Amino acid sequence: MATGGFCKLPNGTVVVALNLPRPAADGSGSVRVLVHAQNRARALTRLRNLGMRAVYLRGNAAPPTPDEITAVLHHPDGLIWRTAPDNGVSTTELWRPIRSLIRPPVARV
Repeated sequence: MATGGFCKLPNGTVVVALNLPRPAADGSGSVRVLVHAQNRARALTRLRNLGMRAVYLRGNAAPPTPDEITAVLHHPDGLIWRTAPDNGVSTTELWRPIRSLIRPPVARV
């Protein structure tokens, strides 16, 4: 289960924000994932189709901020992430496409 929330936009679509454990071998920290979709169910389905099977949204404890909504709306995939801020303190880290979180890093020679 993850903490998160959603915001319904004037055009009827939603932005869902979830704090999830980082999918890494060391398990360090968590990530904030934003999804833009037609409704909450489709947003969660998009994440489950990427392999995040145990993703659920219960309640609206941590809805996306206006800055987060702007970031996901301006991304062509409508699916982005960054490291979750500690203790609610804002971070200056840039948003990244979800494929950089799912795919293992490529070893450079």
